[in-house]
Amino acid sequence: MRHLRDLEDQSVYILREAYKHFDHLAMLWSMGKDSTVLLWLARKAFFGHVPFPLVHIDTGYEMPELIQYRDRLCREWRLNLVVGQNREALADGMGPDRGRVVCCTAMKVEALKQTIARHGFSAIILGIRADEEGTRAKERYFSLRGKDGEWNFRDQPPELWDQYQTMFPPGSHIRVHPLLDWTELNIWEYLEHEHIELPTPYFDRGSGTRFRSLGCVPCTGTVPSCATTIPQIITELRLTTTAERAGRAQDEGRGMETLRKLGHM
Repeated sequence: MRHLRDLEDQSVYILREAYKHFDHLAMLWSMGKDSTVLLWLARKAFFGHVPFPLVHIDTGYEMPELIQYRDRLCREWRLNLVVGQNREALADGMGPDRGRVVCCTAMKVEALKQTIARHGFSAIILGIRADEEGTRAKERYFSLRGKDGEWNFRDQPPELWDQYQTMFPPGSHIRVHPLLDWTELNIWEYLEHEHIELPTPYFDRGSGTRFRSLGCVPCTGTVPSCATTIPQIITELRLTTTAERAGRAQDEGRGMETLRKLGHM
């Protein structure tokens, strides 16, 4: 497991650097496998305490099991949780029937921007990985964003020989990506090694299917699988040729690229 320890050490270092350099810091937590590993690493980095708020962007279409899992861990680990939601759009009937990119822009991108502005967060830690989706391979560990959270992949600081850029002009908004070098298989290996509990939709519950990537209920599909344990999922991943986010409707076409340019994670 030496490769997992190397990844863990790098991620812990980045988390500590972010906490050192940014005064108004928060971390996104979707309750998915990646952001939950990130939360676990944050607790390791700061000796069991998470010294910044967690932000959950609630679209109103969340899986009930995720909300139950979120609330239980917040109680058990004494987490400071901020829930962001675009209530105006939700009250107006916003949903995937208006177009998935339109819905995600309103319920995810705009809700995140509203939450950042309301709380004055100068930097947000996210659990994205370079191997998960094409545009994320262009990211930096410390990613400069526009004043409204827009992402310009052509205007990013160089990161050479593990020298991270942490000094930015006053008023800048930064996204921090401690899991950038991890792979999907690394995440599951780490979950097994650390005995980290995950929400139940990741596992087959008798239907012969499970969720490989979690998102909103109307826009997330399952994959055929009888895996009920993490070791079984690891075995599947070593054999599969299906993309991780094949069940995520928002990724169709260039939907995710559009959302990320606007400020999505």
